[in-house]
Amino acid sequence: MSSLPLKSLRNIGIISHIDAGKTTVSERILFFSGKIHRIGEVHEGAATMDWMVQEQERGITITASNTTCQWGEYWVNLIDTPGHIDFTIEVERSLRVLDGAVAIFSGVEGVQPQSESVWRQADRYQVPRICLINKMDRVGADHQAVLEQIRQRLHARPVLMQLPIGAESTFSGVIDLLAERALSFPDPEQSHFPVAGPVPESFREAVDSAREQIVEAAADFDDTILNDFLEAKPIAVERLHKALRKGVVEGKIFPVLLGAALRNKGIQPLLDAVGLYLPSPLDLPPVQAFNPVTEVNEELPCDPKGPFCAMAFKVLSDEGRKLTYLRIYSGEIKVGDTVFNAARKHQEKIARLFRMHSHKRERIMEAQAGDIITATGLKDALTGDTLCFSEHPLILSGLNIPDPVVSLAVESRSVEDREKLLPALEKLQWEDPTFRVREDADTGQTILSGMGELHLEVVARRLTDDFGIVVKTGRPQVVYRETIQKPVTRHEIFEIEAEGKGQRGEIRFTITPLKRGSGVHIHIPADEKITLPEELRQALYDTWERSCQAGIRSGYPLIDVEIVLLEAPYIPGITTEMGVRAVGQKGFSLAAAEASPTLLEPIMALEIVSPGEFSGKVLASLQQKGGRIEGMESRGELDTIRAEVPLSQMFGYMTELRSATKGRGTFTMEFSHFSQAPKEDLARFGFPV
Repeated sequence: MSSLPLKSLRNIGIISHIDAGKTTVSERILFFSGKIHRIGEVHEGAATMDWMVQEQERGITITASNTTCQWGEYWVNLIDTPGHIDFTIEVERSLRVLDGAVAIFSGVEGVQPQSESVWRQADRYQVPRICLINKMDRVGADHQAVLEQIRQRLHARPVLMQLPIGAESTFSGVIDLLAERALSFPDPEQSHFPVAGPVPESFREAVDSAREQIVEAAADFDDTILNDFLEAKPIAVERLHKALRKGVVEGKIFPVLLGAALRNKGIQPLLDAVGLYLPSPLDLPPVQAFNPVTEVNEELPCDPKGPFCAMAFKVLSDEGRKLTYLRIYSGEIKVGDTVFNAARKHQEKIARLFRMHSHKRERIMEAQAGDIITATGLKDALTGDTLCFSEHPLILSGLNIPDPVVSLAVESRSVEDREKLLPALEKLQWEDPTFRVREDADTGQTILSGMGELHLEVVARRLTDDFGIVVKTGRPQVVYRETIQKPVTRHEIFEIEAEGKGQRGEIRFTITPLKRGSGVHIHIPADEKITLPEELRQALYDTWERSCQAGIRSGYPLIDVEIVLLEAPYIPGITTEMGVRAVGQKGFSLAAAEASPTLLEPIMALEIVSPGEFSGKVLASLQQKGGRIEGMESRGELDTIRAEVPLSQMFGYMTELRSATKGRGTFTMEFSHFSQAPKEDLARFGFPV
């Protein structure tokens, strides 16, 4: 089938903290839907969606993989995303194009740091979600505690759709509260479908109470249900489904199901819920796209007959060829069509189209609005680019791409590999917008920057596995930032005789510090004091943008500043582009040097799970590292410690934590913010202490 039926289509992703069971759930979805005929386990390195060698060896998901399967009347485009923070771009770009998501929480650990991160990412793109509390068969599993964490930590409204039958090792099934039936899950070799039975009498009171809460939630989205509920009239299950679906699509409620994916329990009701509650492409509001010709935003409903518009949300270097993942929002595309890349302003031809099953391809001849497919032939398309037809150009809003915080030096071991290294690194940069490569101006070394130690370790390993290049790497280093501490206004004039004529530029501008996390803002207003032609305005803007990237003293980017042009006299025939660029660069350097420049270091949000008997050692270690303890919670024998710690103190921390906790402690961390660097770092980079 080239195109999937839109009404029955569900474009969904699986999101969660690392080790909550995303890939295990994905594997069961593929198995019970009949897409695969044997379950591959993550711990055995045999999961279908973890196709990379490193994923199979490490037992983690590194790159988002997608596939398509059918469940009853529904067709599901499924993307399994990573849980590790180092690969957050895979979650970001997946959620950017998905219509819905399944958020998975461990019944034991509950809402963890990366759970919060992916939830915020889904909030940013307004992605409707349902939830699965997994690992209900594990010791310490407590679905009520997880529900409360969802309310408190995610500020969300969960709606419990099931009750567990049994607890921990005796967890055997669930009670479907709406249908009022007990579901048990036989061995999948005996049956792929749950066995339904009556609700045990011992559960009757709990079922009535929990079902009433579901009806109350549904009543918020259907006044007729509210009236019938108040008058104690019976309410058809179909009406409740419809009202709950409305609340989910609006992002106001989040149905919660229970399961134990490793034991094959709870997957079929989850698939039913995907179809019942998550939206099809037709259920969502039209996408907004900017038309650069008319300079107005256009609404694009999901219509195969509309103007073609698609986003390239992922690029993969596959056996030397570029494979581009596309989400089509409007119109249709066929093999051989010539498309216009609105971001790069040139045309390319679609060579082939594919529907993916992990890393395997199924060739198709056409695709339409609502589809998620891949294409070859798009040599210059990168993540976030918009593809359309040249006669109707459109630009979609892009992605939020985080900046890298860790770097390391890399060099090839042989002369032959040296020539292959930079082209290979360029291909890896196609794939991953959070991976950067630069050459150190002082040492000539090639510097790789990424989201963490694991991220760069995976990249270095891929150079060997995918490109046959053996490399040596240095120690990971912190990627700092620069900023300024006081505002400065500067008037600068540049004049020189060059190429047989005068080159001149004159500007007056201010450079002002902003609060942390504000980014860089460059303003060149249009008023009577700034009469520069458009090409000279752009030249000045580009000069200041590059100057901020290059920094002031350390070579690290300048952030959290605002540069505002106040005056820029233009004298025809005398003011030149060279003069404007030169005066912009000179003025920036001098003004920034006057503005009390300083260095910022990345601070990481850290969450440690440790047996209570070792918590004292862990806390003492964090304090020695200059960490700030944010809070501690106890749950059974385990303590959860939340802290903020400078990244410079966290290299090799896993070994230290294992030693302090006799191998029983674990931690996760993610970038939090930039803060003032310590005096020793300021002195090392030549900043005033």
